[in-house]
Amino acid sequence: MAVNVYASATEDGAPDDWVERVASAAGTIDCPDVGSELTEVPEGAREGVDKELAALDQQIAEAYQRLQNSVQAQQQDSGFADNAIMNPLKEKRAATIERIAIAIDRVGDRPDGLDSLAACELRPAENQDAGQDGGLQNGDGQNQGGQGDQNQGGQQGGQGQQGNGGQAGNGPVAADYADIRSVQPNAGNRGGQNGSTGSFSTDCGVNANGVFNSDNVIVAPGVSNGAHHFHDYIGNQGNNAFASDEDLAAADTSCENQGDRSSYFWPVIRLQNGTAEQDANSPGGGIEGNAGEIVTPKEVTMTFVGSPRGEVVEMPRLLRIITGDAKAFVNGPANANASWSCTGFEDRQLKDKYPLCPSGSDVVRTFKFQSCWDGRNIDSANHRTHVAFAAADGSCAAGFKAIPQLVQRIVYDVDAPSLQDGGRTTPLFAVDSFPEQLHKAVTDHGDFINVFDEDLMRAMVDCINDGRECDAADLDGGQGDGDGDQGDGGGQGGDAGQGDGGDQGDGGDQGGDAGQGDDQGQDQDGGQDQDQDQDQGQDQEQPGNGQGEGADQDQDENAAEPSETAQAPGGADDQANQGGDKEPQVLGSVKATQRGNPAGGEQGDQGDRGEGADDAGDGGDAVAAPEQTPAANVPSAAGQPGAQGSGSASGSLAETGSQLWPAMIGGVAVLAGVVLLRRVRRGNY
Repeated sequence: MAVNVYASATEDGAPDDWVERVASAAGTIDCPDVGSELTEVPEGAREGVDKELAALDQQIAEAYQRLQNSVQAQQQDSGFADNAIMNPLKEKRAATIERIAIAIDRVGDRPDGLDSLAACELRPAENQDAGQDGGLQNGDGQNQGGQGDQNQGGQQGGQGQQGNGGQAGNGPVAADYADIRSVQPNAGNRGGQNGSTGSFSTDCGVNANGVFNSDNVIVAPGVSNGAHHFHDYIGNQGNNAFASDEDLAAADTSCENQGDRSSYFWPVIRLQNGTAEQDANSPGGGIEGNAGEIVTPKEVTMTFVGSPRGEVVEMPRLLRIITGDAKAFVNGPANANASWSCTGFEDRQLKDKYPLCPSGSDVVRTFKFQSCWDGRNIDSANHRTHVAFAAADGSCAAGFKAIPQLVQRIVYDVDAPSLQDGGRTTPLFAVDSFPEQLHKAVTDHGDFINVFDEDLMRAMVDCINDGRECDAADLDGGQGDGDGDQGDGGGQGGDAGQGDGGDQGDGGDQGGDAGQGDDQGQDQDGGQDQDQDQDQGQDQEQPGNGQGEGADQDQDENAAEPSETAQAPGGADDQANQGGDKEPQVLGSVKATQRGNPAGGEQGDQGDRGEGADDAGDGGDAVAAPEQTPAANVPSAAGQPGAQGSGSASGSLAETGSQLWPAMIGGVAVLAGVVLLRRVRRGNY
């Protein structure tokens, strides 16, 4: 889970240069974004091009890591960075870009000018803000308390390197924060007299179940760690780099209305408090500069709103939308769409700074997605041109149609960092990012894949166009628990939308377990249920069987020795479930056993206890017990296999007595007969 590397950022064990590192900045690598230039890629070349674009990202990440790790070499040789890092990077990029051009040329027209995008620039500290000029509006007073700017810092630790700050040495710095109270109100209102004024909300939890990965199936399908930073996922629980459209459509969802299997994901926020998360040594995590404690949102609201100019149309199923730019620090603000604020101050929005919120106020991230669709495509080569933002008057460009606009509001209970001591007293917070993007607030972004059921999407559009305020939870579609349908154990997926209640009904699972929640295995009925927390399925009272408390009689008394199996009549098939290299023994739940044996008599074959009845209903798997060893491999208490014959799973003292009393009466009758016979014989003498 999480381990503290150096106790705490608030303790004296923090690095001596911590304050200087936070208050200063160093250079980064600025490469042209090849993907944004590829507005037309033939369908037959998409897969190959996507993988090559991911390779370009990997090359930049590796080059930036070498830049960080070669401080002494750069100090000793002024040409080291160019000769050992930047020139080799250019060569690798040139080869990759050529492969992209060839892939497109095979099925279409070779793009012109791509080779000019191979060279990258080593951006020094004094130019770090160059990409953010030209339109980002933050209001006044962004650098508070005399904390300095990004050009401060100088030599760090005597190594001659300007530090990038932060726990991993790649940001953030003090200049990345602004006091929200100093920002002038700048949030506009939506206008329009003839608009669709309704709204539709969907609740999919806050990712309390902890679904994370560093993939991005939109931008880099089929590529592990394609994002180079970790995402929070809510809604669809099956999203990873290798998820197909069919996988997404069949996956579980954390949304209250099970008709919303859409995927909503964004970069995690971390507290840079010295904590090493479980991804500290993983790609996309600590080894790529994304370090610190991942913060679970306090609240997530997702609302779809209409157009200020008219009615909206349904989103096409599997529509992909990315809002914001994960590389905006070096790309510039053209596609940036970050919005940061504080509760109580949301009329003031910051675009390239993190907010310093007053006491009692929480940090708020807001994403307003594109609301115009080209009417044809669910994605595009650069993942942008198929959707667009409406104009200032709310209208869509020619050929585009207004669709419901997704507005995400994500709230975090994090305190304003103590910039005066470099976050030593109260830690810094920042979003995950590509390593070279230095955790800048401007790189914040959100991703959405529409996997709404068509009926629910239609209901959404009707609601918005009719001017009503609707909640997806009030519509048909089934109820989850709002966080991945995890059951009690918090695993991923859970019981297919049945919520905390677990599996329900008589014949087995009502939602078809995904095998990732409490139920550790293959809930497919027919003797394949491998629930780990049934305590042999019998440690509860079973009405009607006369056994009362402790109904399983410890199971051991009914078990065969490892060398033998307790086999019921016709046991060839049943014996397959008795251990060895066969399927493990299946133990049904209490309710399943009751259904199979309402009279409380013999339980039948020990090795097939769960056949025909899956997980129990009420409350699902109520107690997580240790994994149980199959009974066939456990010696009986008496040291004898099959102590109750036929592998019977039940048997109490009362039942044992009921089986012995006829023999006892017979014995008494025999004894009486012997005595009578002897008396008769004596009378004859």
